[in-house]
Amino acid sequence: MITEEDTLVDVSRPARRVLLLLTVTTYRSQAFVDAAARLGIEVVAATDMPRELAEFWHQPLGVDFGDPDGAARIIADLAATKPLDAILAVDDSGSLVAARASAALGLRHNGVEVAEAARDKFIMRTLLRAAGVPSPPFERHFSSEDPHAIAAATAYPCVVKPLRLSGSRGVIRANNREECVAAIARLTALLHNLEPTPEPKPFLIEQFIPGFEVALEGLLDDGELEVLALFDKPDPLDGPFFEETLYITPSRLPSEVQRAIRDCAAAAAAALGLRQGPMHAELRVNEQGPWIVELAGRSIGGLCSKTLRFGSAASLEELILRQACGLEIPTAAPDQGAGGVMMIPIPEGGIFKCATGVEEAQAVPGIEEVTITAKAQYPIVPLPEGDSYLGFIFAHGATPAEVEQALREAHRRLRFTIQPSIALQLA
Repeated sequence: MITEEDTLVDVSRPARRVLLLLTVTTYRSQAFVDAAARLGIEVVAATDMPRELAEFWHQPLGVDFGDPDGAARIIADLAATKPLDAILAVDDSGSLVAARASAALGLRHNGVEVAEAARDKFIMRTLLRAAGVPSPPFERHFSSEDPHAIAAATAYPCVVKPLRLSGSRGVIRANNREECVAAIARLTALLHNLEPTPEPKPFLIEQFIPGFEVALEGLLDDGELEVLALFDKPDPLDGPFFEETLYITPSRLPSEVQRAIRDCAAAAAAALGLRQGPMHAELRVNEQGPWIVELAGRSIGGLCSKTLRFGSAASLEELILRQACGLEIPTAAPDQGAGGVMMIPIPEGGIFKCATGVEEAQAVPGIEEVTITAKAQYPIVPLPEGDSYLGFIFAHGATPAEVEQALREAHRRLRFTIQPSIALQLA
């Protein structure tokens, strides 16, 4: 158990320094900065932008995540004058940079090939299949192929998905050939828009796996998985898009099913070679058992980690920083009770004007916080093209059922004004 003494700063030890790899759109940097301050760890931030632009915006350091080798050299130059104890990628996009820079500096980290496998769904699926870990049957295709020929050779229902995007972005279910052709066109248009180069864009077509979806949050230490939390996702995720909304913990699944989920996630991590640091797994559970849908060498995305507290109010980010810096991590038992988060979905695209009913939502018993992250007068785009939410609702209660009820009632009280955008309609 984490005790009060464990969460206080030990002023007798030498200071640690951690480099955080960030994007300009991340929700997650402040949680790590706050956790580092609580532990007495110095934070250096490196943002995914050219060095010159970083200087213009008064950012401490700019590195290009698209050039992992170049970014690693910049980080090595920094470490020559400011030695680093660890390098952490806050989101998926910085994982390759973290792996390369850690390898160059001799810091403990998952290897470069492992980071690549956790980032690329084709490599991931290939390794899972070779290891016999239950995961959806799949085929890789390219945007240069005839979509009608692909659709004719596909079994249904299927899921069309990108290799590298996260948060269900670009993921589309198809139930027949016509839907498959349309889904391929929609995904490849998104991929070419994100990377407007002439090279063919790869994507996967997977068998749709029915079942109840869960998310597992864990820490790996020399290959041993410690489960920190298991979230139920009580809303059905059957498509055509896969917009996640509710995460509720602890899970209400039977203990034997939870053990099977843990074993499946551990086997998946071993298949990819993940041995160190945080991991986040998405699984489906049906009468055949658990199936790995996604596996990432990072912690849970968005602001969702705010629903987790360990021991004397230690955050998930504190546990991650403790491990990365070689500090002792006592048994990370979660606080008693239940917690949950709702990622507020975007109902339609357009220009976000305002949110009302926030005070009414916060007045719901069990609700701890309602945070609207969408910016007024900015465009918002729903899935499958979008990559964000309107905000987050957090709740705690005695039971998972109470938490779920509170989150749903709070969301019911919110109202959003979105102005249609001609530009978005024509895109």
